[in-house]
Amino acid sequence: MKAYSVDLRERIVAAYKEGNESQPQIAERFQVSASMVQRLLRRYRESGSCEPRAHGGGASAKLNPAQMLQVAQMIDADNDATLDELCEQVMNELEVKVSRATMGRITQRLNLTRKKDSPCQRTANRASSKTKS
Repeated sequence: MKAYSVDLRERIVAAYKEGNESQPQIAERFQVSASMVQRLLRRYRESGSCEPRAHGGGASAKLNPAQMLQVAQMIDADNDATLDELCEQVMNELEVKVSRATMGRITQRLNLTRKKDSPCQRTANRASSKTKS
């Protein structure tokens, strides 16, 4: 969820400083939760700021940029590989275990399309294309 705007936060603090309304009334007036008002006022008292805190970060990437380049080369070499097959290749060649979902995100970052054919369909397509020639 996105942080509330600084403008809204400042208006809440200003309304509290006026002293005409209780915290629950301020929460109702600005259509936020009472706990949000409490946390905001506590933060304002402790730090003097009503700015939102910085984002905590998140999980680090499984593959570094050099490994991403290697994955792109793997996909170029075998562009019909499924996500599961790519995960196995990455495990064998780079010795990094990645999930199918992670591999899907990697292919998106590399601006590669996801294959829609299952292995059975690819085999059938190859067989039918050989008989057409």
